[in-house]
Amino acid sequence: MRDFKSPCVLYHGTFLRRPLPLWREVLDASTLSFSTRLKWFAICFVGGIFFSILGTGLLWLPGGIKLFAVFYTFGNIAALASTCFLMGPLKQLKKMFETTRLLATVIMILCFVFTLCAALWWHKKGLAVLFCILQFLSMTWYSLSYIPYARDAVTQCCSSILS
Repeated sequence: MRDFKSPCVLYHGTFLRRPLPLWREVLDASTLSFSTRLKWFAICFVGGIFFSILGTGLLWLPGGIKLFAVFYTFGNIAALASTCFLMGPLKQLKKMFETTRLLATVIMILCFVFTLCAALWWHKKGLAVLFCILQFLSMTWYSLSYIPYARDAVTQCCSSILS
């Protein structure tokens, strides 16, 4: 909370002598109220889903592979970024690169980049669609890491189907 009239600022229940730098306020989700964080999470998440669905619809237009790749990837990034409003960007990044999520995070980011490369620069439609499928699978695997025992359950289910 910025207060330029007084020399002190209340931060996490402690009075500080000078205002927090703006970058610190931006990176610290606790400076936003819970209802504001929840609203922006919902806006970002729903917007991300909207763009992903819109991108999927654009796939069927002539020459729509570029729009599909851009909108689908942007939608997934927006949906992923929406959680920054709940826990803050720094905490989100720390959680993304924990050992349990590291592989899924790296694959997800690579799929974002390769999807755009395949559609915009390499002009390989099949490859762009393949990377979008891999985006979906890696984001699903990443999301399951936040639910206790969900990955184990999915692994057991898939192994029982395949055997």
